[in-house]
Amino acid sequence: MGKKQLWMVIAGLIMINCLTVAFFLTRANEVGGAAINDETVATVGKKSISRQEWLNELETRYGKDVLKEMIDHKVVEEMAARYKIKVSDQDVEREFSMLQSTYNSFSSKNIQSEKKWKEQIRKTLLLEELLTKDVKVSEKELKGYYDKNKNLFNVPDAYHLSHIIVKTKKEAEKAAKELANGSNFSALAMERSIEEFSANEGGDIGYISVNDEQFPRVYIETAKKLKKGAYSKPVKVKAGYALLKLEGKMNGKNYTYSDVKEQIRRQIALEQMKSPASAAPFWDEAKVEWFYGRNK
Repeated sequence: MGKKQLWMVIAGLIMINCLTVAFFLTRANEVGGAAINDETVATVGKKSISRQEWLNELETRYGKDVLKEMIDHKVVEEMAARYKIKVSDQDVEREFSMLQSTYNSFSSKNIQSEKKWKEQIRKTLLLEELLTKDVKVSEKELKGYYDKNKNLFNVPDAYHLSHIIVKTKKEAEKAAKELANGSNFSALAMERSIEEFSANEGGDIGYISVNDEQFPRVYIETAKKLKKGAYSKPVKVKAGYALLKLEGKMNGKNYTYSDVKEQIRRQIALEQMKSPASAAPFWDEAKVEWFYGRNK
């Protein structure tokens, strides 16, 4: 994964976390005022913690960062409209596909999460366009970058998998028999799998590709032979034996120079800036005023 793709992953996670905190900070005003604020959210012996105490602590720890994130999003939207800058759905889908094939936390089961990722990608691309709108990069430099980094724009096939890992072949065969008799793969993963992180997600490990080094090579080899919705026979892995289920497949694509020319221009321009991509330079132009004064 390139630097830009990694930055967007981090930005996406930050955005989702910030939106979650923002939800809690505004919840009290949405659902009923003082009575709700006095509600007890936890007890420790005879002592209690009220909802208002909890919200106050959240605001103290995260309030400024959450508000700044929300302002940045509004600033990007307003400046993009002012300078008539738009991002196509194709650009968003391309960036999402690149991330999806290289970062296995994406899951098509969580459509809401996918929407948030795409929203963040769109905002990131708009910000990059704003920051680099006046930067010119020669055709020779653009083409040279593409020729040198073609592998960054070649998206391999990716397989969305779930797995159940047990210690012995006998346990794996028993689980396979239960699946054949109609047991639910997700429920069985939560009950039986010894890999706790994925077990909590019903065995879902997201998308993996031929370049993924986190999972055994046998996962890809097995996935290629499965039809969507089907599960494998027990396969030997380091921790014991695994049963794999193919949830879906994303076909790879090799993007041409014309497909990614603007992406490369932004990347080169941002590297020349040598500063983090931020909406802060546009705050004055957008006439931002906020609770914490003018210090950004």
